[in-house]
Amino acid sequence: MTLQATVSMSWVNTVIAAAERLGVESPQLLAAAGIAADELARERWPIDHITRLWRAAERCTGDSGFGLKAGTLVGPASLNVVSFLLQSSATLREALAQLQKYQRLISDGVRFQILAGENASWLVYHPRQGELAFSPHQIEAVLAAVVSFARWVAGTPVQPHKVQCSHAQLGPLRGYRQIFGCPIEFEQAFNGLLLDNTLLDQPLPQADAQLTQLHELHATTQLAALCDSATAPYLRAWLKAHLGPNLPARAQAARALNLSERTLARRLHAQGCHYDGLLDEVRRDAALHAVAHTARPLAEIAHSLGFAEVSTFYRAFRRWTGLPPARWRKQQAAVE
Repeated sequence: MTLQATVSMSWVNTVIAAAERLGVESPQLLAAAGIAADELARERWPIDHITRLWRAAERCTGDSGFGLKAGTLVGPASLNVVSFLLQSSATLREALAQLQKYQRLISDGVRFQILAGENASWLVYHPRQGELAFSPHQIEAVLAAVVSFARWVAGTPVQPHKVQCSHAQLGPLRGYRQIFGCPIEFEQAFNGLLLDNTLLDQPLPQADAQLTQLHELHATTQLAALCDSATAPYLRAWLKAHLGPNLPARAQAARALNLSERTLARRLHAQGCHYDGLLDEVRRDAALHAVAHTARPLAEIAHSLGFAEVSTFYRAFRRWTGLPPARWRKQQAAVE
């Protein structure tokens, strides 16, 4: 199972701001996306939330260049602490390497790769989508954002040699030329920017090794906290997907999350939970749904949730609800 990526609210707010500049207010955009207004209070969104937001923005604005325009709005506020780290880097190449390292603070729905060549290097953008396929506007926004931010960091015009996208052309070519100032090709094998090595390796005007060290320490702390806070939700989602007659083992879960068992236990403890407790919660939720919303025999439900004996399932169910499963099923049917 691939656990769903998340995105920072700073990137969400960039999309909302771009829509507002085109006359679409936040309440209208959220309603069109099917997202409640109180979701804006969250620290991060699941990647599918922002995909719905992008799709809604495309429909509401009717602008084929929406992604490009959103990307040009990217500035320090859009990238949080990462922006200051990039600004103080020695070169643009070093800044992009820092972006690779700390990208997750902005969104872990993205992975950047640098393919170095003799005279120029590709910055390749690998989207990591959720259950919903990314809108092409999301992809164009990221490519435009990289160029926009590179210009801000370098303090000079930054023009790629070439841009390519894996999707079909969305709008007039003049819109792409205004943003990138170079040839662009569509329906290619990958999304990326081809950047001159001289540009990548020239010193940046605000380079500061001491500030870089300070910002990197802060970014590392934030990244560690993000990893810790995401462990329990990720584990819960993984357990839900792997629940069956054979219960998923702790070691198996740790491997799936690319953690050692000790690190997994430490992170869960920091969030006030533990593996067996999360597994019990997932089994409970699955049991309540199966008993209330299906006509499956209780013995079959018990087996599907990894209970070796029906009697063990009955005891667990009474612990969860205070009632045996048959009586609880009748009670739920009467309520409905």
